[in-house]
Amino acid sequence: MTAEAEKVKDVMAKHPSALRAGTDLTEAVDLLLKLKVTGLPIVDGNERVVGFLSEQDCLRSLIVSSYHCEGSPTVDDVMHADVLSVRPDDALMDVAEMMVKQKPKIYPVVDESGRLVGMLTRGQVLGALKDMRRACDLG
Repeated sequence: MTAEAEKVKDVMAKHPSALRAGTDLTEAVDLLLKLKVTGLPIVDGNERVVGFLSEQDCLRSLIVSSYHCEGSPTVDDVMHADVLSVRPDDALMDVAEMMVKQKPKIYPVVDESGRLVGMLTRGQVLGALKDMRRACDLG
């Protein structure tokens, strides 16, 4: 497959993990640590992405709540509601260029109604680009 033809759906994780809105922050941290990921999307009851939670968001909140031992934060309290996401049919090369300019390492892949259908990481994009580069050498 040529670099121009490669799509997000060709390399994304098709069964993504996510956190439900309202999840206790300590439970969310448990899942991040268990999965060894730097962040996860937050979904509502219809699997629509409503936010994104990163390790950094958790650190910031847990410093305050641990120091003062007050409150029990949820993912809703600390998530970013303005989520950078991509679509399954987006060109991988366009997303790679976007990743160079943007900070997120993980992009939720959403369908036209905003439902979570996959996850795309920088590592997956990097691996696909490496394979494309190798194909250039062979072809």
